[in-house]
This record gives sequence, C-alpha cells and structure tokens, in this order.
Amino acid sequence: MTTDARELPLQADDGHRWSLLARLPAQPRASLLWLPALGVSARNYLPFADALAARGIAVFLHEWRGFGSSSLRASRECDWGYHALLTRDLPASEAAIAQALPGLERLIGGHSLGGQLACCRLTLQPQAARRLWLAASGAPYWRAFPLPHRLWLPLAYRFLPWLAARRGSLPGRTIGFGGNEARGVIGDWARTALSGRYAAAGLDTDLEAALPRVTIPVQAVVLRDDWLCPESSLRFLLSKLRPVRSRIVRMDADDLQARADHFTWLQHPDAIARTLVEDLSIARG
Repeated sequence: MTTDARELPLQADDGHRWSLLARLPAQPRASLLWLPALGVSARNYLPFADALAARGIAVFLHEWRGFGSSSLRASRECDWGYHALLTRDLPASEAAIAQALPGLERLIGGHSLGGQLACCRLTLQPQAARRLWLAASGAPYWRAFPLPHRLWLPLAYRFLPWLAARRGSLPGRTIGFGGNEARGVIGDWARTALSGRYAAAGLDTDLEAALPRVTIPVQAVVLRDDWLCPESSLRFLLSKLRPVRSRIVRMDADDLQARADHFTWLQHPDAIARTLVEDLSIARG
C-alpha cells in the first residue's frame, strides 16, 4: 500500500511551534492522533506509524513540548504543565487532522503518559475521537502497582518533582527516567501518581470528575514485561472511564518477537499495530 509521508508545521496560540508527522495511506480507513510517552519524541514512533499505515490507518504523530521538533526546551525560565499540552498543543494537532482528512473517522491513542493524556483530552473535547487506542499505558498511581514496586514508588514520586523544582527542570536523561522534563509536567504527573486523581494546575475543568464521561470504545495492549505500566495500572486507568466496550490484549515476547517491555516494541511494532487495527474489524464485523 502506497504511503504519503508528510510533516505539517503547526503553531499553538502561545507561539509554540512543532511538526506533526503524518503517514497517509492512499485510501485510509480512519485517522489516528498518537501521543508519545514521557520524554519520547514523535520520530521514535515512525515504524509504528508505518505499520498502521500499511493497514489503512492514517497516522499523525503529535510532538510534546520540549522534544524533537518542538521550538521549546524546558528550563528554569521555560516551564509548562498538562494545561498547555491539553488546551494549546493538542487542539492545533486536531485541527490539522480535520483539515487534512475531513469526514474520516477519528481515533486518538497513546503510549504511557500519551495514553493518559488522550483520556484527559477526551474530557475536554469529547468529539476529538470516536475510539481510544492504548499501548503500554496506565495510571502511575502507586497503589495500582504490585509489590515490590509499591514499597518505593511514593518516595520516587516525591523526589522527582523536588528535583525538577530545584534544577528548574527534570534532568531525565541523567537520572534515567524521561527526558529533560518541564517541572510543571512532572508536578502534574506526580500529583496523579501520589493521589490517583487526574488534575492539571491552572485548568478549570475537574479532569477526575469528567473522566467517566469518556464512553467511546477502548482497545488496549498490555505487555508482559512492562513494569512501568503493568496490567493493574492499566485497569486502574480504565476504571475511571465508562467505555461502551473495552478490550485488553496481553502480549508477550513470542507475540512481539522481541522483549515485551515498555519501549522495545517501538522497534518491533507490527504485532501491536495488527492488534489495534483489529478493533475496527470487531466493530464493523
């Protein structure tokens, strides 16, 4: 199947600029806005986008502030949180998709933090998508993790925002967690990780109260060796929604033909792409 590769230059209303990476099949069945994990740039998902495009899905890879093509980098002088990601950047990517492929069924999904923020975005704009796809995603709430992680996670969740505040941003590449993260993002993330509730500093909407309004079908993939997003954390995230239908597919190394952990699947995405696209066949079968 012929695929058209594009980079769409976008700008948020506060001046932030980035490129929306697109993989467009000749006759797309649906469009997908895909949200990356914490600290991961959009280009890392190009093999995944290609695998989906080969199955008829037009894929648009969003870029988080501070990474890849983003014009910003987190620092003491440059900070943001979930508020900007949800209300400034994602609407611009959604508008670009609507302009590029008007009338096509729209999906939203994400990896890890991307999946969480896809859920949160749907509380603000329920018409943004008709289906939700998740891969290696789940809530970071410490009580949703099995032992022994549950014993030490609260300490990490308090340390990381402290470190980000002290340094001006989180030096994720140095400590081996995430990237160079804005302290506002880490603050919002750690708040959920400690309390189990979703909120965005400065946002009027109560995200936690609004999550049950997300009723669209959900297709989720959980990976056997993914300790960062075990099935218990995925189920905790899904328990906040009220989907008309949800399906969790468990995959191991035999399924992926690679280690079934949080990141390796990015280089071996075919099995996950095939599983997610099955959602459309189930719905229309």
